[in-house]
Amino acid sequence: MSNGPWRGMSRREFLIAAGATAALVACGNGDDDAAAPSPDDVAEDAGAPVTTVFNEPSSRLSGELRILLWSHFVPSHDTWFDPFARDWGGKVGVNVTIDHINTAEIPGRIASEIAAGQGHDLIQHISVLSQYEPSVLDLKDVTEEAAKRHGEQVEICQRTSLNPTTGVYYAFSPGWVPDPGDYRKSLWEQVGLPNGPSTWDELLTGGTEIKSRLGVQMGIGMSQEIDSNMAARALMWSFGGSLQDENENVTLNSPQTVEAVEFMSRLFRQTMTEEVFAWNAASNNQGLIAGQLSYILNSISAWRTAQEANPDVADDVFFVPALEGPATALAAQHVLYNWIVPKHAGNPDAAKEFLLHYTDNFAHATYNSKLYDFPAFKSTVPQLDAWLDDDPFSTTNKDKLAFMKFDDALKWSTNIGHPGPASTAVGEVLGTFVLPNMMARAARGQQSPQQSVAEAEAEVKRIYAKWRAQGLVGGER
Repeated sequence: MSNGPWRGMSRREFLIAAGATAALVACGNGDDDAAAPSPDDVAEDAGAPVTTVFNEPSSRLSGELRILLWSHFVPSHDTWFDPFARDWGGKVGVNVTIDHINTAEIPGRIASEIAAGQGHDLIQHISVLSQYEPSVLDLKDVTEEAAKRHGEQVEICQRTSLNPTTGVYYAFSPGWVPDPGDYRKSLWEQVGLPNGPSTWDELLTGGTEIKSRLGVQMGIGMSQEIDSNMAARALMWSFGGSLQDENENVTLNSPQTVEAVEFMSRLFRQTMTEEVFAWNAASNNQGLIAGQLSYILNSISAWRTAQEANPDVADDVFFVPALEGPATALAAQHVLYNWIVPKHAGNPDAAKEFLLHYTDNFAHATYNSKLYDFPAFKSTVPQLDAWLDDDPFSTTNKDKLAFMKFDDALKWSTNIGHPGPASTAVGEVLGTFVLPNMMARAARGQQSPQQSVAEAEAEVKRIYAKWRAQGLVGGER
C-alpha cells in the first residue's frame, strides 16, 4: 500500500482525481462552490422548520472582525458559513473577513499570531486549545449566555473548554463530532461479521483474515495527526488505561496502557503496513474512498466524500460505535470545536456576539456539514435525530446514521482528558502527539511496549509539572 494512489496527494488533488464534484473539491473556496441547500428545503420532512435566528447584539458593534478557521472536511459547510458570517456582519455594522486553512496549519498559525501579538480576532480549531489559556480571553460570559438561551452544554464540550483549576473558559465550544468506526460491509461479511466488528478482538481477528485472504488492509494511524491521536486514546481507555485520573494526576504508565500498546502492535503487524506511520489527517479518508481499506476510525466525512467520488464504495461503507475492550467501550470525540479570542483581538465584543449568533443557528451548521457537526446545546438542533433516522443526503440506506442519535453517541464518546478535564497539559500532550508516538515506537519494534509507555509517561510528567507550576493544572503528580 505504500505506493497507493493517494500517497502524497492533497485532499483537493485526490477528490479531483476521483472525479468529485466541484462543490466537494473546492474546500474552503466558496466562490466556486455550488451553494448547499438550506435546512428549510428538507425540514418539513425531517422535523420542525429551520430559520435563521437574529438577536440584536447587547451593545453597538462596528469595525473589523477577522475570523480564522479550518477548511471543513465537508466543504458545503464552508459554502454556507462564509456568507452566513458576512450577512451577520452587514446587519450589525461589522466588516467580517474569513480565512480558511488546512486544520494541521492552525496550531502553528495560532502560536505565531500570539507571539506577534496581532492577527485574527476569532480562531476556531477542531481540537482542544487549552494550552493557549494564558494568551486568550475568558469566554465564560459567552458560554453562560449560550446556556441561558439554549440549556445545558453537554459535558463533552464543557470539559474541553473549561479549566476547573482556574475556572477559566479558555475557549467556547458550541459543537463536537462523534468518532465511529467506518467499515466495508462486503469485506466483513466474508469473515462472518456482516455488521462489522463490535470489539477490539473482533477487529484484530476479522481484520487479519481480510488482509490475508482478500489483500485489503485496515487504516488506523500512528502518526502526528488528529485521527491517530483519537485512536490511541480510544484503545487505551477501552483497555482501562488513561493519561490522567479525574483529579489530573498522571496515570499513563499502567499495566492496562501497556496491554493496549501491545495490542496495537499486534494490530499493526497483522492488519496494516508502514504507511500508517506517515499519514496525515486525510490519509485514512482517501484510502477508504479509494476502496483500499477495510476499516478506519473516523467521522462520517470520508463516507460523505465517497458518496460523490466513489458511490459504489459509499454504498458499502457502514458504521459501528466505539469498540468494546476488556474494560469498556469509549471513543474520543473525533472533532471538538474550540473557538478562542486571543488577548490581542482588536474586536473582542464582535467576536463574542458572533459566537452567540453562530450557536443560535447551529442547526444550519449541522445541516450544511451534512450531519457532521453535532451541537453542544442539544436544543439548537431539534431535527438532528430525525435527520439521522432519514438522512437527507442519501438515496440508499437512509437510516445508516440512526445508530448515532445524539444521546446514544454521547454514551460512547468522551473528552480527550477522560476521566479528567482537557487541561493545558492535556492540550500540550495532544498537540505534541505523545500517545500516537508511544504506539508507533512499539509497533515498529523500536522499543518494547513497556519501554515506550515509560518514555511517554516521563514526557507527560514534564508537561504536567510545567503547567502545574503555573497554577493551571490540578493534581499532585
